[in-house]
Amino acid sequence: MPVVVDSDPSNRYVRYAQRLGKGAYKSVYRAFDHEDGVEVAWNQLRVDHLSDSDASKLRAEVAILASLSHPNIIRLKHAWNAHNSAGHELVYFITELMTSGTLKRYIRQGGGTSSLRPRVLRLICRQVLSSLAYLHALNPPILHRDLKCENIFVNGNTGEVKLGDLGLATVKSLRHVTSVIGTPEFMAPELYDEQYDEKIDIYAFGMCVLEMVTKQYPYAECANQAQIYRKVTTQIKPEALESVHDPIVKDLINRCLASNPEERPSAQEL
Repeated sequence: MPVVVDSDPSNRYVRYAQRLGKGAYKSVYRAFDHEDGVEVAWNQLRVDHLSDSDASKLRAEVAILASLSHPNIIRLKHAWNAHNSAGHELVYFITELMTSGTLKRYIRQGGGTSSLRPRVLRLICRQVLSSLAYLHALNPPILHRDLKCENIFVNGNTGEVKLGDLGLATVKSLRHVTSVIGTPEFMAPELYDEQYDEKIDIYAFGMCVLEMVTKQYPYAECANQAQIYRKVTTQIKPEALESVHDPIVKDLINRCLASNPEERPSAQEL
């Protein structure tokens, strides 16, 4: 029987000691929802490094994320604020637990260098685009800002795909941590200028498709982030694109990676 080490104020959710992941400001633990009788993910996000106004903005946006409802977005079930035993202020939120792992792991499970079958690729892309179209159609639009294969989750038994880590997308918009959380290989050129809209997610989606097809991380030829930055800002596309032989898939990726965001299609158009 797992050891319970914490609970939310209502005692509906209890946290186990098992940690599922840890980042600079975020930790994720296995937990249990007594009301629904299912395991969930318990997320802890430190906010004491933020200014009061940015911390307030984060709390407000987490509340908005809790109101989202789409079959291809990991559901945020509950959120609250509290101080931990060390005195740090944290935002806590409970999300669905995806046990099958990330899209990154899924596309590498097949072994070798063979691509995903076209039907599987279409199935995954359709679900990711459906979630992006939903987010971008909201008023105001919600941008993921850190879309990559590690933030897309797959249920291997059903083929169901869900977009995750939207909580971190919120943090990325805050000026104190913009440089910390971005993933350079997936960042559109305009992100570096901090003048951007939902088309940054379309650019990142194109990079996800490239990784799905080639099983290579975009810009794997670069030795460091400075080299990636130079290539992105001078409109040089990843070398992996040369190994994409399907003309339809290659055209899709090229359209998503257009350096001018206005030339990229919307999620709805794709």
